[in-house]
Amino acid sequence: MVPRTDALTREVVDLIAAVVARYHEEYEEAAAKHALTGAQAKVLALLARESLPMRRIAQLLKCEPSNVTGIVDRLETRGLVERRPDPDDRRVKLAAATPAGLETAGRLSESLDFAREPLAGLSVEERTALRDLLRRMLGASGGA
Repeated sequence: MVPRTDALTREVVDLIAAVVARYHEEYEEAAAKHALTGAQAKVLALLARESLPMRRIAQLLKCEPSNVTGIVDRLETRGLVERRPDPDDRRVKLAAATPAGLETAGRLSESLDFAREPLAGLSVEERTALRDLLRRMLGASGGA
């Protein structure tokens, strides 16, 4: 028998869904201002942190590697991403943000105000508690 969900849990789930929906909406709008799709912006944001093999990008985005190849191709055409040999395994190609890609990723990140403004209204302790609860919900451990 499936346990019934209490009203508080339903409300929290609905609030999380609303936050996610608003985040995606703003992310798509911010990406469009930089002539990017949401998927392109997400790949660029990942590559601004570190160079990654296509397979790893696909795992992180939970999509097929062939989709990532198309996204990286379009970003590469715009000069935002380049493919490099992996120094540890020359058979593997890494996708990496170019200087123009890093600049675009930075401007994109700066334009995402949705979470920043409401979070600024929380104390450090409240933000820390929220972070820790979200990590716990996601089963994450350690630093992010």
